[in-house]
Amino acid sequence: MPLKTRRTTVKRLPKRARYDFDTIAAILDAGFLCHIGFMAEGQPFVIPTGFGRDGETLYFHGSSVSRTLKQVANGVPMCLTVTHLDGLVLARSGFHSSMNYRSVVVLGAARKVEGDEKLHALEVISEQILKGRWAQIRGPSRKELNGTTVLALPIGEASAKVRTGPPVDDEEDYAMPVWAGVLPLAMKAGKPIADDRLPDTIKPPGYFRKARA
Repeated sequence: MPLKTRRTTVKRLPKRARYDFDTIAAILDAGFLCHIGFMAEGQPFVIPTGFGRDGETLYFHGSSVSRTLKQVANGVPMCLTVTHLDGLVLARSGFHSSMNYRSVVVLGAARKVEGDEKLHALEVISEQILKGRWAQIRGPSRKELNGTTVLALPIGEASAKVRTGPPVDDEEDYAMPVWAGVLPLAMKAGKPIADDRLPDTIKPPGYFRKARA
């Protein structure tokens, strides 16, 4: 299925749209928090959750007793969105003020993951959140696996939308004595805070340095 379809074609400010897989994958890989939207019993739901990408497949998970997640596991139509806010675009008017961002919308139906793929999917999600962590921690027990539902969503119907650059004001507004420009924003990892029961001999792992960078 081509990524660009009638449903994923951006109609509002189409010049910001991107439909190539590399751009969509790069935006997905830059984060680990998504929102999934779907209908259940006539009520729309939007749920935040962690996710991971493996090739053309997105994995996300939740509690096996989650009523809403069970609806998604049954193959109802859903969307998955990821957004990165890169800056506030401060124009000379409220109308032209905006935000710089990168976002992706993926449409489709998810399938439930079992067996070896389920364990692989949990590793993919963990590594997307903090690369290198999975090899150091205890893997899930049988009870924990049974208590977790893992779903897979193919990146088959998707689009990205990106805004970069300064504000674009009406020509007559450029003479106004008002500061205009971009206030950059970024999610940044802080200094690790050790658990109170962690022995002093265990130092922060090297992958924290990459996360903070």
